[in-house]
Amino acid sequence: MENVGEKIIKINIEEEMKSSYIDYSMSVIVSRALPDVRDGLKPVQRRVLYGMSELGVTSGKPFKKSARIVGEVLGKYHPHGDSSVYMAMVRMAQSWSLRYPLVDGQGNFGSVDGDSPAAMRYTEARLMKVTEDTLMDLDKDTVDMIPNFDESLKEPSVLPTRIPLLLVNGASGIAVGMATNMPPHNLSDTIDAICAYIDDPDIEIDDLIRIIKAPDFPTGGTIYGYSGVKEAYHTGRGRIVIRSKTSVETTPHGREKLIVHEIPYMVNKAELISRIADLVNEKKIDGISNINDESDRSGMRIVIDLKKDAIANVVLNTLLKHTALQTSFGVNNIALVGGRPRLLNLKDLIRLFVEHRHDVITRRTQFELKQAEDRAHILEGLIIASDHIDEVIRIIRASKTPEEAKNNLIERFSLTEIQARAIVEMRLRQLTGLEQDKLRAEYDDIMKLIEHLKDILASLELRMQIIKDELLQVRAQYKDERKTDIVYASEEFNPEDFYADEEMVITISHMGYIKRTPLSEYKVQNRGGVGSKGSATRDEDFLEHM
Repeated sequence: MENVGEKIIKINIEEEMKSSYIDYSMSVIVSRALPDVRDGLKPVQRRVLYGMSELGVTSGKPFKKSARIVGEVLGKYHPHGDSSVYMAMVRMAQSWSLRYPLVDGQGNFGSVDGDSPAAMRYTEARLMKVTEDTLMDLDKDTVDMIPNFDESLKEPSVLPTRIPLLLVNGASGIAVGMATNMPPHNLSDTIDAICAYIDDPDIEIDDLIRIIKAPDFPTGGTIYGYSGVKEAYHTGRGRIVIRSKTSVETTPHGREKLIVHEIPYMVNKAELISRIADLVNEKKIDGISNINDESDRSGMRIVIDLKKDAIANVVLNTLLKHTALQTSFGVNNIALVGGRPRLLNLKDLIRLFVEHRHDVITRRTQFELKQAEDRAHILEGLIIASDHIDEVIRIIRASKTPEEAKNNLIERFSLTEIQARAIVEMRLRQLTGLEQDKLRAEYDDIMKLIEHLKDILASLELRMQIIKDELLQVRAQYKDERKTDIVYASEEFNPEDFYADEEMVITISHMGYIKRTPLSEYKVQNRGGVGSKGSATRDEDFLEHM
């Protein structure tokens, strides 16, 4: 077999499969499915937010068409399918998916019933106010900028976020060989816990749990039982049971109805209702006569009408057992730390976020210091010029070219190139007395600022205090009440939970038969008035004990 100009390399298929699959799985783990522990975002989410901020669709500006935003992100940063970008953006705008939505959507962005959002040519979006805090200081060299896919632009490798996004919004993703499922939390509690850690880095996880309490889901509900929550915070894994919030109403006719006000996180309401209807039709659940969805813009309301003699509690327990009215959230805190997946407990998550903020603040201070020193340098030159203004004017007038003027000034006053250029480009109005006072005042302010910035860089305590102050600012601005209640003590279902609590008549007959009859039924007269129901026996048998 001759191959002209071709070179065929024989490769062991087993080796090739192994190395290719490892490459693929690493790529999914690192640049698709798992969030970065520092800003809590996956690459596609980070690119959407960065793309939107570059387009200028911030919270105060008018909305822009989603297709426009998706095109921007696709063309510049995320060379994959347009639906992957649009769906990532849609999820960040859904108040039932994210505890603190990051995108402000206008139009149909889907619903808790699992309806799909409108196509991107119909919807519009802009950033939420809270998102601007995740992008703050991006222009101050706070994070590493990396080349985009064709190396024509730069994009951030992580956002300098002030908001602990991974803790407050959680994350879920399926990679290859691993998955992540992190619950959302309340912002105020989370920030309180982070501040407690800053005050005492040796704080125990149990003390942190007292502050952060438990996850806080956007859809509310009740966390039922606390052992799973504790385990998740200590180890990074645990099972958290979430129940719907329900109440019982009585109709004027004396019938009871179960009302469901909140359902567990990530449960599809329409599917839940059709599942209950199926169970009723299949006779798996009795006691329900009708089910109706009366939800509207003021809130969720699923009405379950009960039959005349049904006991609300028993029906509710049966529903909790057999439907998604009660579900469990399997916590699996896996996030990327330094580009590698790691299982993290609560304290790890807080520590790594604080380290990221510390890094951002150090880099920001260095950037501001350099800018301040550059400005002070120019001001020094301008102040020298304004002190010898007549001589400066004479030198400039006597020079043939701006270049020559610059060199003459450098020689006479031993200035630097930058200072001389600033003097040559000075405006005439800067010669007035008022402007000269301004120069001196600005110089004094800048020297104070430089002093302050140097203090920050010299003191870890000062930097930690800044992290804390900025977090408390965020807390004051966005704090809200918990949506999810916690029931600390809970057991698994007992068999008794599925039976009504009512009075019974127990009869034992002479031949040893035993019988249980509800008291209410025992007193019912049979047709024809032949004695009451409870005491019918076999021939030659009679009741002995009752």
